[in-house]
Amino acid sequence: MEAKFFIKTNRIFTPLRNWSWVFILLVAFAGLWYPKLGLLMIPVMIALPIFGFKKGKFWCGNICPHGSLFDRFILQVSANKRIPSWAISKITIGLALFWFMYMLGNRLVKVSELWGSTPFLDKLGFIFVMNYLVVTIVGTILAVFISPRTWCRFCPMGSVQILLYKLGTLLGMNKASDEKVTIASTEACHKCAKCSRVCPVQLTPYLEVSENNQLNNAACIRCGTCVVNCPAKILSLNSEEEAINISKTISLDGYRNRKEILATISDINYLDNNVREYIFELRAKLDFKPGQFILVKIQDNPEMYRAYSVSDYDENSKKVRITIKQAPNGYGTGIIFNSFKKGDSVQISGPMGNELVVDKDADKVVFVAGGIGITPFVPLVREMIEKRSNIKDVKLIYGVNKEDEFLYDEFFKEIENKNDNFEYIKVVAMDEQWQGRKGFVTDVLKEMQFEDYKIYLCGPLPMTNATLTVLSQLGVNNQDINYESA
Repeated sequence: MEAKFFIKTNRIFTPLRNWSWVFILLVAFAGLWYPKLGLLMIPVMIALPIFGFKKGKFWCGNICPHGSLFDRFILQVSANKRIPSWAISKITIGLALFWFMYMLGNRLVKVSELWGSTPFLDKLGFIFVMNYLVVTIVGTILAVFISPRTWCRFCPMGSVQILLYKLGTLLGMNKASDEKVTIASTEACHKCAKCSRVCPVQLTPYLEVSENNQLNNAACIRCGTCVVNCPAKILSLNSEEEAINISKTISLDGYRNRKEILATISDINYLDNNVREYIFELRAKLDFKPGQFILVKIQDNPEMYRAYSVSDYDENSKKVRITIKQAPNGYGTGIIFNSFKKGDSVQISGPMGNELVVDKDADKVVFVAGGIGITPFVPLVREMIEKRSNIKDVKLIYGVNKEDEFLYDEFFKEIENKNDNFEYIKVVAMDEQWQGRKGFVTDVLKEMQFEDYKIYLCGPLPMTNATLTVLSQLGVNNQDINYESA
């Protein structure tokens, strides 16, 4: 199955977003029998412009009952395809707004003739009931067959919010209340497009940030889905003033020497059925530190990169090695495995990161790797053993599911045989044929003493989380632990 660009992920972060869909049952359906329930829409329609003026489309991403319905239920069965251009065109948006205002206004005028009579409130409420029911039906159809938030791109009330938001911005009256998607630093952005792939309204935050590091796109619904899913953890929802403060205080250690360089794929080594080593010959030198990673460009539209730890860098030949494991239905690895060929030119960005750059004063180090997370420890182990004269003890704990999944095994065995201060500990979780230690890396950690040790982790997120939990239970200081997920 070909991987899709857009990702289905949790978009429900608050009780209100979890349950506001119940309002639809109350108005759009129960209102068919009790029309006065439609009058509940009046305070909603008053609140919408107020929120729009002060906070843009915040209502759409955090309160809207239809948004709750689409994100909580319809997302599960949605085709989740790209929202078509007609749905975001100014013509469609204008026509939808005109139709809504005309129909609502026309009906309100007719009902106003009943003012003071017994059926007036029922007739008035029924107008809102039918409008809400139509939106529910149309929005749900679009959500199922295209994308959950397709309707949101031309929703008339959303358009009203945008117009009032722009007015508030023009008058300078929403600067303090408006919280936009904020990137701490563009230098630290991986350009992985994860923020775009999970965005309910399919914006591209990583490509649209302004000089003040904020997303100024008025279509943003301030839902925070991109914030939660950012791999680099550099996104937040903040005011303009807070964004300025963040940009001034963020540490860029590990990112200051980042460069854009063209490289050629000089070789591809097939380490396993789904693991390959790509060797890139750079056209200029980069100042790498063991433990850092690079970004590899995988497509142009939209511009998109993937981050990979460097397993080896030869300064003389300017060759960089990275090891890639193909993820099941992985979008990025699918492109690389199917499209990247020997001799191809590829855009590289880096070096980046400091999570796995070992403290220069450390003399006792424990490396914990899981699966493909072994990659950054190849240059780190070499660095510790060959270039750090102060190193007293280095332990590498490497866990995999099956024996044939060990990577760079001979490399680590050779270093262990030649150096008394390096211990290589292998553990296998689910291979009955394996004659060595069985279990998980956490089982090994529970038997160790960590006094004066610095600990560095890299592996799948479940392994990383489990290891962090065990280390906490063992009383290891958080300042002595560094990690990243593979």
